[in-house]
Amino acid sequence: MAVNAKKIAVYVLVVFVLYVIITDPARAADYVQIGFEGISDAAKAIGDFMTWVVNGGNS
Repeated sequence: MAVNAKKIAVYVLVVFVLYVIITDPARAADYVQIGFEGISDAAKAIGDFMTWVVNGGNS
């Protein structure tokens, strides 16, 4: 039963994403840009942290 509910949730999500892309492509592009900016910021923060660790934790 849980597998069926998961499949239904995925299908609903896919249909919603397609609906947003078809009805308002500019807004969908904005959402994608926001997502990639978030991923980029997270990767930069991890890189800064790793650099800090490699430098012995000195500021």
